[in-house]
Amino acid sequence: MTRRFSFFRMLPFGVWVVAAVASLLLSVPAARAHGMGETADIVLGMSAAFTGPSRSLGIELYRGANAYFQKINANGGVHGRRIRIKAYDDGYDPDPALRNTIRLVKEDHVFALFGYVGTPTTTRILPLLEKFRDQPLLLFFPMTGAQPLRESPYRQYIFNLRASYFQETQRLVESFLSVGRERIGVLYQADAYGRNGWDGVRRTLREYNLQLTGEACYRRGATAATDMGEQIRILRQSGAEAVITVGAAQACAAFIRQARTRGWEVPIANLSFTHAQQMANFLLLNSDTYPDQLTRRVLNAHVVPNLQDTSIPVVREYRRAMDAANEDVPGHLLDTPYTPHSYDYVSFEGYLNAKLLVEMLRRTEPPLTPKRVRKSIYKHRRYTIGIGLPLFFGPEYNQGLDIIFFSTLRAGRVEPLRNWDAFSP
Repeated sequence: MTRRFSFFRMLPFGVWVVAAVASLLLSVPAARAHGMGETADIVLGMSAAFTGPSRSLGIELYRGANAYFQKINANGGVHGRRIRIKAYDDGYDPDPALRNTIRLVKEDHVFALFGYVGTPTTTRILPLLEKFRDQPLLLFFPMTGAQPLRESPYRQYIFNLRASYFQETQRLVESFLSVGRERIGVLYQADAYGRNGWDGVRRTLREYNLQLTGEACYRRGATAATDMGEQIRILRQSGAEAVITVGAAQACAAFIRQARTRGWEVPIANLSFTHAQQMANFLLLNSDTYPDQLTRRVLNAHVVPNLQDTSIPVVREYRRAMDAANEDVPGHLLDTPYTPHSYDYVSFEGYLNAKLLVEMLRRTEPPLTPKRVRKSIYKHRRYTIGIGLPLFFGPEYNQGLDIIFFSTLRAGRVEPLRNWDAFSP
């Protein structure tokens, strides 16, 4: 058999190691430069939950963003380049999110990161943004309101559309106080997400010389079948007049259903990450209890406008795009079938994310590079995407929206909250 010898095999071992490492290091910028060619696709790297209890978030966020990119690509793309998402599943687990990100950067040579889902996963990859700061490696519009993404040293690498969890919890606390409910408890997920929301509630209460009445937590990954009896007991015995949950859809559904079936009618508010419609679906699934009993005094915070308000131009646009979309989430990302929502706050957020990114890319003079895009964003500063509010970005402020919207549940449907009277004592 003929033996083949490479150049590296003829070198002494020490020289071979140095040469191999040098080759690896040189291959990354070379490949990235190739991926950023003026005619190549603009590839966005996404790590999100496409499996597990929180998979609806990754799936719907992807669907909304992809619906907008489809429309843009059908009309020639941006500067003649198509936009596509390279997505990997992390199951809402920080370690796979880290591995996915390294793969997206080192092997897939993505233009930027986009649409990450969750605080524990996104905060896990933040050191990579600093590591690749010379490129730079930018992260656009993650689905998390976590504070570290809005502060130094990572602020310069991240652009957020949504309001922060501190802002969501502040609005919820102040709204409860406005209707006479001062004794507020918190149910939170025992991780970075849960603690961030817990801290937001606590900070706002301190501004009014108040303290948390009670607190209870649960482990990430809880499902709609998880026993929440102990959490309910703790919060109920604390005398809480209202509960703010900092959790995911299935866990919050389990908590609400079991609280109501135990006769506890306290108002319960959920953050935007809870995914209101998915939570409602799990809340009422296989339930023998009347929907009105389970959903009474349940409300949700949102970081995008009311998607039922068709007087808003981008709402009409979003609905048409979702109706026309002909590509769904790649099948290899899913472990079991998923029934998508026709219109949903999470897919709407994904749509707005994509629209804002396209506007930022369009305003950047080609050839497109992450460094040029960031410089252009800071130069233009003001953006509009059809929601009736201008969005501002700069070196010291990397978040477009500050406003919080509210909805309530009626017979399993997510409907805009008209007033807070129903939540008064």
